[in-house]
Amino acid sequence: MNGQIDATLAELLPAVEQQLGVAPGDDVDLSDLVNARITGSSVVVTPAAVATVVPLSAESAATTRAGRRAVTDIVTGRDDRLAVIAGPCSIHDPAAALEYAGFIARMRERHGADLEVLMRTYTEKPRTEVDWKGFAYDPFLDGSSRISVGLVATRLLMGRITALGVPVAAEPLNALTPQYVNGLVTYNGVGARNVTDQTARERVSGFSSVVGFKNSPEGSIEAAISAVLTARAPHEFLGVDHHGVSAQLSTTGNDTGHVILRGDKDGPNYSARHIADTKRRLAARGLPEVVVVDASHGNSQKDHRRQVDVVADLAGQVAGGEQAIRGVMVESNLVAGRQDLDRRHPGRLQYGKSVTDACVDPGTTELVLAELAEAARARRRR
Repeated sequence: MNGQIDATLAELLPAVEQQLGVAPGDDVDLSDLVNARITGSSVVVTPAAVATVVPLSAESAATTRAGRRAVTDIVTGRDDRLAVIAGPCSIHDPAAALEYAGFIARMRERHGADLEVLMRTYTEKPRTEVDWKGFAYDPFLDGSSRISVGLVATRLLMGRITALGVPVAAEPLNALTPQYVNGLVTYNGVGARNVTDQTARERVSGFSSVVGFKNSPEGSIEAAISAVLTARAPHEFLGVDHHGVSAQLSTTGNDTGHVILRGDKDGPNYSARHIADTKRRLAARGLPEVVVVDASHGNSQKDHRRQVDVVADLAGQVAGGEQAIRGVMVESNLVAGRQDLDRRHPGRLQYGKSVTDACVDPGTTELVLAELAEAARARRRR
């Protein structure tokens, strides 16, 4: 199809040049100027094609619609429950992800009166240097980088999870991938490495989902607050449509934007003192005092077991009446800990165990969810 388009354009070009008064240019060798470091290029299936082949089911649409409404109400204060985003650091095995989704469905049923529990369904992974980039980019875990397969599989997986009644959260890393799961994601978090990216801020100003911004890896809360302000404003920018074609996009701004505290290289930032400081900063910029806290990453100091301590502290703050804390993130999987991915032998991986950051197991997750549910009830009684 692209070849046919190129041939048609070449056929039409002389007439267009004549109308514009542009003289035909001589053929010039640009091989040393254009794509000098590109070793390959292949066509990727378009978002529109994937959506046609893998349409949203009525159950998935209902789940996302209800999930977005619920989390929006929590963020804006109309719902006094807590939002909890729990799940693997990254998805690498669809079967294990679906089994974990069944666990989250049971937790939603158990704690629905006090918590809105979403499943962390991250198929893209930001890398500080070089490493596996996620299921969407390398679904076979072997370096083959079958991106079209990964994108289709991501949509299929999110469709299966939401069909179970479990809303999903994601972390988009570029302009195009969100189009492949359009209508499936309840919550999008902009990661610490992307929070200062102006194009990322503009993109999420048009997202239909709820959006949060993590503080930067160095710990800058101001970077996240600036991102929130930017995302809440309308924008005109160059983006892509569902055909993957360049388009000028106009947005309304996303009024769900908020800060996510995830700790930094120097340590945690979830204490009552840190929450109070973040509230002060938000109020000074005219923003709602709304905070979501990531119990992992810098806040757990990269020790997955410390997430329990982080949640305990947050639960105490919530039970004590702290209104700004609207949500908590927990990295959890079927098996505690993590394992290294050997892309020469991906079949040797232990089932249900993370290949990126270490996670807590379902038993521990049950305990922290119960603690957060009790905290939400205590806050409600005050």
